[in-house]
Amino acid sequence: MAFLKEFKDFLDKYKVLGLAVAFIIGAASTKMITAFVNDIIMPVIGVLIPGGDWRASILQLGPVKLLIGDFVGALIDFLIIALVIFMIVKIIMKEDATQKR
Repeated sequence: MAFLKEFKDFLDKYKVLGLAVAFIIGAASTKMITAFVNDIIMPVIGVLIPGGDWRASILQLGPVKLLIGDFVGALIDFLIIALVIFMIVKIIMKEDATQKR
């Protein structure tokens, strides 16, 4: 029984369940943001790219071809996710500050 109590204390102390929920929500929102970037943002950018297929975008530097299309999509995903996380943390910190008053 001591093991179960230690395990429960571990879960409580380190907020493991909250972390698991946050991880699952993060994974789901990542899929949603990736779909948003691929299906809404990148087609608009694709109009500006010669050939229109952003996944096939190549940056030619002399004899070197850099396949930048997928990287640009991943970069936009990252920036949107980072912005969303920043806004959520800012809102939570603001609520915590008002509750402490």
